Amino acid sequence: MLVEVCKRGAMVAGFILGIQSVSMAQTWEVYDHNLNMTRKIENDNIKLLSESVRVSIVDQKLQLLNPQYKPFYTLKGNKIYQFLEPWIIVSEGDKYGVFHEYGEEILTPDFDDVQTYYSQLLAKKGNAYYYYDRGEKKVKTLGAFEDAFFADNGQIIAKTPQGYFLPLSSNPNKIYQKLEVVNDKTILAQEGTGLGLINREGDYILDPVIDRLNHVEGDYYFGYDANQYMLIKATEQKADIKYTSYHKIAIENDVMLEYIHGKLRRVMKNDGILLDIVGMDSVRRMDKNHYNVYFRDHKVGLLNAQGKWDVAPSENIAKILPGNEGLYAALIDGKYGFVDKAGKLRIANRYDSVGKYSEGLAPIKIDNRWGYLDKNDRIAIQPQFEEVGEFYRGIAIVKKNGKANLIDKDGKELLSNYYRRISLTDDNYYLTEDEEMFGLVNAMGSEISIPKFDEIRRENYDHILVRRGNKYGLMRESGEYSLPIYYKNIIYDRSNELILAEDEYIPPVVEIAEDSKKKKKKGA
Repeated sequence: MLVEVCKRGAMVAGFILGIQSVSMAQTWEVYDHNLNMTRKIENDNIKLLSESVRVSIVDQKLQLLNPQYKPFYTLKGNKIYQFLEPWIIVSEGDKYGVFHEYGEEILTPDFDDVQTYYSQLLAKKGNAYYYYDRGEKKVKTLGAFEDAFFADNGQIIAKTPQGYFLPLSSNPNKIYQKLEVVNDKTILAQEGTGLGLINREGDYILDPVIDRLNHVEGDYYFGYDANQYMLIKATEQKADIKYTSYHKIAIENDVMLEYIHGKLRRVMKNDGILLDIVGMDSVRRMDKNHYNVYFRDHKVGLLNAQGKWDVAPSENIAKILPGNEGLYAALIDGKYGFVDKAGKLRIANRYDSVGKYSEGLAPIKIDNRWGYLDKNDRIAIQPQFEEVGEFYRGIAIVKKNGKANLIDKDGKELLSNYYRRISLTDDNYYLTEDEEMFGLVNAMGSEISIPKFDEIRRENYDHILVRRGNKYGLMRESGEYSLPIYYKNIIYDRSNELILAEDEYIPPVVEIAEDSKKKKKKGA
């Protein structure tokens, strides 16, 4: 089996910051990017909602902080339920309100539900819905509905027992049989006359006269009306019919095909003809951008998304896979080899399964074990693995006995141990996992740390945030600690280029002067 390389980055979790959840204020040690401590902030609870939005809870108050961590605005409510830039959604009990991140009250916390769409808000109180647009700076009542929600294009779709409405459109009382969200540009609408498309202004860009209308992908639709097939591209302002035909067009096995007089004649793309050729028998999609085209004379070719042959139609091949570096895996007589663009066999068909070439090597499977093959049909790394991945920057992820390691192009194992899982991160490092603990390997395959942390995340070069239990620290690329695993939390304030490390606040001890202790009480 080929290893599926999972690109993993920092994990983002939702949060609820509430007055009731805070038991004690904290001391924050503030460091610059060189980890020199610049000052302390005492008796405060600080959270960063974004690079520029800071909040704290002190004296039972939710407060917004300026870049110097000084309060400048007090929020109503007792919890910050969610932050969806630029909106801070607060809650009080089971009610919700909204503030702008700059410190402006938009909705008091007495609504049953709040939805956001960029600079717009939709709030519910009972069955009544209210709308706010940042540009207009005014809350207006939309009316009472069974349900209402933002479509992906910014319109609001509302439902009543009688039908559907678009309360933000120029005709808010117009009733539709059905409104369906399609993408971030259009809404599919159904009326008694047929199907049509509506843009974000709430206007028709395709009149509702189509008998059948299916969204294919992106901006493209496949329609049928009065015995006529059509391919349509719908943008924000208009819908263009890109192709029409009275011959049958059908989507079969995720491939759009046109038949002329009952015979397969054309492979279609979203807005027209991808391939027009006589003699086709069937077409099979191999991935998003490739097709195997089978002919009645028993040839097969590999067609790409531009309508060009990656591999010209050739005989004696059962299947051709998308490839790299000028070579394409081909199934011939039950075994895999590699052919070139002309369909000529370059690597003999002797393998049970294969993968794509990457950096000059391709995964190959022999007797239920995976290894690697070079372009000269020589085995570069002997088949010995249960699973393998493609090489990336000279390194591949492999598995033995259900556990993973990294190898170089000589087959050398780079880690001293095998782990349950290894994932390539967005910054080309490798996250290792074992026994529900995490470690890290750098982009050159050198292990920074074995899996021993509950959480590990690179913040910057030489700044690796680690957590063990409920304590945080910072680690360098060398594996040494720059801040010990001691702190309750560590926050990166990127806009200020500061690092905040949270410690428990210890109230100052007030010394009582010895003289005052010796004072005697006055008698009656």
